[in-house]
Amino acid sequence: MGWLADNNKTAKNNLLPFLPAVGILVAQILIFPMPSGALLSGVILGLLGALGALGLALVWRANRIVNFAQGDLGGLPATFAVLLVTLAGLPWLLSITIGFASALLLGLIVDVLVIRRFFSSPRLQLTVATLGLAQVLAFCALLLPKLWDAGPAVRTMPPPIEFTFNTGGVVFDGSDLLALIVAPLLLVAVALFLKLTDTGIAVRASAERSERAATLGIPVRRLEAQIWVLATGLAYISMVLTAGVSSLPFGVGLGLSVVLRALTALIVGRMTHLVAIAATAVSLGVLETGVRWNTGDSYLMSPILAGLIIVSLLLQRRGSRRSDAEDASSWDSLGEVRPIPLAISKLREVRLGRLGVGIAVVATVIGLPLLLGTNGQFKAGVIVIFAMIGLSVVVLTGWAGQVSLGQMAFVGVGASVGAWATVEQGWEPLTSMVVAGVIGALVAVLVGLPALRLRGLYLAVTTLAISVAASEWIFSNRAVDWIPEGRFARPELLYRISLDSPLRLYYFALTMLVLMGLVLRRLRRTRTGRVLVALRDNESGVAAFGVNTTRVKLSAFAVSGCMASIAGVVLVIHQAAFREQTYGAEESLLVFSATVVGGLGSLLGAVLGSVFQRGSQWLLPAPWSVLATGVGVLVVLLSVPDGLGGLVFRVRDRALSFAARRNGIHELNFNRDTDADSQLEDPAAAASQEQTDTDTGTDTDTDTDTDTDTDVGAVP
Repeated sequence: MGWLADNNKTAKNNLLPFLPAVGILVAQILIFPMPSGALLSGVILGLLGALGALGLALVWRANRIVNFAQGDLGGLPATFAVLLVTLAGLPWLLSITIGFASALLLGLIVDVLVIRRFFSSPRLQLTVATLGLAQVLAFCALLLPKLWDAGPAVRTMPPPIEFTFNTGGVVFDGSDLLALIVAPLLLVAVALFLKLTDTGIAVRASAERSERAATLGIPVRRLEAQIWVLATGLAYISMVLTAGVSSLPFGVGLGLSVVLRALTALIVGRMTHLVAIAATAVSLGVLETGVRWNTGDSYLMSPILAGLIIVSLLLQRRGSRRSDAEDASSWDSLGEVRPIPLAISKLREVRLGRLGVGIAVVATVIGLPLLLGTNGQFKAGVIVIFAMIGLSVVVLTGWAGQVSLGQMAFVGVGASVGAWATVEQGWEPLTSMVVAGVIGALVAVLVGLPALRLRGLYLAVTTLAISVAASEWIFSNRAVDWIPEGRFARPELLYRISLDSPLRLYYFALTMLVLMGLVLRRLRRTRTGRVLVALRDNESGVAAFGVNTTRVKLSAFAVSGCMASIAGVVLVIHQAAFREQTYGAEESLLVFSATVVGGLGSLLGAVLGSVFQRGSQWLLPAPWSVLATGVGVLVVLLSVPDGLGGLVFRVRDRALSFAARRNGIHELNFNRDTDADSQLEDPAAAASQEQTDTDTGTDTDTDTDTDTDTDVGAVP
């Protein structure tokens, strides 16, 4: 009887990963019923989505990252194949073959030129690199039609054969038949390849621990190249078949729409169970078709996907495997910049240098807008506002280690409250900012509740899904029609100071940025700030000293949400209108990547990241600004791992070293990891100090001399 019980237990464990897919289908039947023709259309859509999800899962196995370029990797060669048929007039089969060959070549080029260069980098860096890669690929797809003197447009791949059939009131053609045959066969072929071949076995081994696999003789880098080529091929087939079944859209947002649905299947399918991932993708395709059939739109899918991701992650047990712990640690942000040692900060040339740099910076930020025209002043104000948003990302991700890919959702909360308060209530800006900041902090805490169990990739995915749901469901007024639409008159500051000129708007935003920076600078110097960084670097060590990690995490979310919401009020007043596309998930990814490029370890990095990203959009017309941003992200991450802010502080350290040698100071260490003057920045020391202060009821914060503890984000 024992063997029977074991067999029953094994069968139960084998069926468990498929329960979510079954539950999704049951929900579709009960809530969104549809005829057989629509059901078949949903199955086809789901099968094509399963190909993309499978490629995403393979990259996850190889690199432990979410490949945000997955859709664009397939979209570029698929666009090429469609153009060969529709514009060049080549035969269908020849065009498909050329496109497939170009997809395989593209996957290899991406691995050699981009992915391999981040082999030993934190997974956070590689993930952001895929965001930059997606922008470069999207630019190339937009530029391809110019080879035939045509412009970007929604295009459809003609069916390979003349064939139609009708079922349930829906007409299907040869493209639908091809997708219905090719997609299942390809899914089975990939599953058998991974199960029966040596490469497949090596993929499963390296998925657990790539370093361990390398020591066992597995060629991890060659295996990684094979995975990226295979994932690109799957993405191409999915996209080119989609071009035949419906159409091939264009634009920068294409990749995100593909990745989010594939990502939902990946999360619900337990990340590595490929069959369950494919089954979940098919069920999601059926559900989306049912939603569209019953409502005429698919906007309800975004909150449904967000709910599925959150519930699946919270129900899954984590931390039992070593790879899970490595996933969390590999998402830690880069190290911070250490303050100037006391002995060097007292030197006369150092004091004069800091004074000169400070004067130059103040003169630039105050005087430069006076030389710009009205349009330039307006754009400069946008740069300042997005620098404020970058500061909120630094608090949450750079300091607390909670990776948020949905920061614009918090900004949207503040902007919507600001628009409502201005139009409906007639409040002046400062009152609106106070109310929006409180509401934003509360919303951020609610979003941060999953952070009590999730970290790294899982929290990032949760915030991204919430951002998509908010932009498509709440900010669009589809859930509740309460956000004022159209332009409105800008309110007077304190009911007496007009904000109706771009220059005044710029100085208003600049004042708020400076105040926000001063508050965060002070926060970073307190015990709370030190414990935030300690929690990021060593959560278990901090907990061992009795620090309430739950309270610290939620505090980081509250501060970040409050700052982002205040920035949202400033933004909506600056724009004099609430535009839902401004707060979309694509903008959240751009804000996050810009902050990483600027440097997550410092407040200065948030400002530099905003100047870099928004400045490139300012100086270059679309779509060239997309290329500049994407290439810039890749170049900065490859050449300056700690961002532009890190580069600035490296130059600062060289200048300080030179000044120290001139004054006979040779024993001081300028290494940012071993600066003796910053011992309280060490995670264990910070946690120990927090516990000591708690036990004794005293505050050992010794920031009585501003020269002895220069903030990491301060301008030198």
